[in-house]
Amino acid sequence: MSSKPAPLAERLRPESLDQLLGQKHLTGRGSILRKAIENGKIPSMILWGAPGTGKTTIANIIAHTLGSPFYTLSAISSGVKEVREVIEEARLKENTILFIDEIHRFNKGQQDALLGAVEKGIITLIGATTENPSFEVNSALLSRCQVYVLKPLGKEELTDLLQSALKKDSLLKKRKIELKETEALINISGGDARKLLNLLELVTDAQTDPLIITDELVMEVAQQKIALYDKKGEQHYDIISAFIKSMRGSDPNAAVYWLARMIEGGEDVKFIARRMLILASEDIGNANPNALLLANATFDAVSKIGYPESRLILSQCAIYLASSAKSNASLVAISEAQDMVKKTGDLSVPLHIRNAPTRLMKNMDYSKGYEYSHSYENNFTPQEYLPDEIKGNTFYDPGKNAREEEIRKHLKNLWKEKYKY
Repeated sequence: MSSKPAPLAERLRPESLDQLLGQKHLTGRGSILRKAIENGKIPSMILWGAPGTGKTTIANIIAHTLGSPFYTLSAISSGVKEVREVIEEARLKENTILFIDEIHRFNKGQQDALLGAVEKGIITLIGATTENPSFEVNSALLSRCQVYVLKPLGKEELTDLLQSALKKDSLLKKRKIELKETEALINISGGDARKLLNLLELVTDAQTDPLIITDELVMEVAQQKIALYDKKGEQHYDIISAFIKSMRGSDPNAAVYWLARMIEGGEDVKFIARRMLILASEDIGNANPNALLLANATFDAVSKIGYPESRLILSQCAIYLASSAKSNASLVAISEAQDMVKKTGDLSVPLHIRNAPTRLMKNMDYSKGYEYSHSYENNFTPQEYLPDEIKGNTFYDPGKNAREEEIRKHLKNLWKEKYKY
């Protein structure tokens, strides 16, 4: 009895960097990751990118190229026990690589179990994640890893993958197949290369030769319309973008619609709440300081309460943020201040506002002449706080809204003509 062939995506999985689709910024000739692999010495790393962009494939290629002991764990099904078992085995071997898929699903305790082994070089960690590692990987572990960002595959690359499958796969190349249209294949797969190959295999297995692949045929075989929402695919990013822009544009109706699309698609409640938390500061700011408080409370609440109840909390917050007065003055202020730092470098702190905890510092005039604001009328005295080289520069320009107009009036009353308020 003949064994069932491996899935198409597995049959076509690249075995070398030259066969890898896309990601030339990481694996192309002269790239930093390729050099590390060719030199036989790779750092512990986090591969961050959308599903189907090649994270697992890169890990396999690294292990194959280096010939190192290679262990794979899934954060969905593995825990501290499995991690410790691999670490114990790795103590008896050299250059052991541990690949953890969906590492963002590991909790703090599970991630901490990895930390010592990574620090001591017992294992080289390769973690794969679809979520921002700054939020999902604890800082101690993240600081010991190099983060590599994988780019979404473009339409041209995905089309090339389809053509390559028909020409190079050991089974498909024997058949009479014409790829006439690709839009439905690419749209339904949502930019996920693995999902694209799975769909191609579904279509080709369901038909006899000669076969002409059209969008209509793909839709018929897939027995679905293009997915309303795919939380692991391209629309994950498109719909969260539409959600954010609807709130920024003060349209609560559109915001709730896009929120509903994400809820129906089973999107992670913390992902939605985190984006609203960012928007509350980036797009509302001091026009309505309560927005940040509500967004933060929303994040805390949905972290404790899952679906379906959390939809009510998310809806309340989204409507509030969309309906709020808007200001990006805080964003502009910090961006301009950072630009000034890049242009002027490390300017000296004026002596009168330096810290003076020792006698030596006091003898060097640290803190000399500092005026304690609370000792003056209205808790204010017009002393200089910026370095001399950039004094008088205005970074914060209050937004044109009721709350910040009050701030503008207050600052102008304090500083008179010094700043352009």
